[in-house]
Amino acid sequence: MVLEGKNALVTGGSSGIGLAAAQLLRDNGARVAITGRSQGKLSQATAKLGGDVVAIRADVTSVVDLARMKTEVEQAFAFLDILFVNAGVALGTPLATTDEATYDKIMDANVKGAFFTVQAALPLIRQGGSIILNTSWLNQVGTPGRAILSASKAAVRSFARTMSAELLDRKIRVNAVSPGSIETPIHRGNNQTEEEFRAYADRVGAQVPVGRMGRPEEIAAAVLFLASDVSSYMLGAEMVIDGGRSEL
Repeated sequence: MVLEGKNALVTGGSSGIGLAAAQLLRDNGARVAITGRSQGKLSQATAKLGGDVVAIRADVTSVVDLARMKTEVEQAFAFLDILFVNAGVALGTPLATTDEATYDKIMDANVKGAFFTVQAALPLIRQGGSIILNTSWLNQVGTPGRAILSASKAAVRSFARTMSAELLDRKIRVNAVSPGSIETPIHRGNNQTEEEFRAYADRVGAQVPVGRMGRPEEIAAAVLFLASDVSSYMLGAEMVIDGGRSEL
C-alpha cells in the first residue's frame, strides 16, 4: 500500500482519527495536507507529523473557507489523489429536548460539510483518485438519543454511493469507513480527568463485543487501504470497523 508520488488531504486532521490517518498516509509515502478549525491544534499536529505537512485552518461548514482550502492545497500540491472527508461533530439529540441550533450544527458539519468539501476539492483530484468519507456504525442501528447524528451519517453513507456513480467517468472511487466507539477527543468531556475518561472508556468498551473501545490507528488502517490501489475494485462501499457492535 505504498503511496509514493500521491497527495492527500485530510479534513479534521488535527486530532483523533484524522490525525492518525494523516500520520499513516504520510508514513506510506504520501504528501499530506490537513485542515482544522483551531490554529493551536493544527500547530501541535504539524509538530507531530513533520514540518513538510501542509496545515490549513478551515471550517468545513463555511464554503468560503472550503474555497480557500482548495486554493491553498492547489498552491502546495497542484493536484490531489486522496481525500479523506473526516471532519464532523457528534452530539446527543434526545427527541423531546433537542433544539434547532443543535440540529443545524450537526447537519451543517456532517452533511453540508462533507458534500461541499468534496465539491471544493474535486477539481484537484486526478483520474483514478480515491475519496474516503467518514460515516459511523450509528447509521445501521437505532440508538436512543442519537437520531440526528445517526441520520447525518446515513446521509454520508448515501454520498459514497451517489458520488461514486457520478464520478465513474473520471475513475474516482468513493468509499466510506464506519467507525464504532473510538478513543478520540470527541468522546472526552470538558474538564474531564484522565481517570474519569478511563472509567467512561471501560463502560463503553463493555458494550462492544470485543470488549473495548477502538483506537484511531485501527480506523486509519482502513483509510490507508481505501486510499491505496490495493482497494481498486471497491467503490460505493462502506468498511465497518466497530468491534462487532452493529452486527452482534
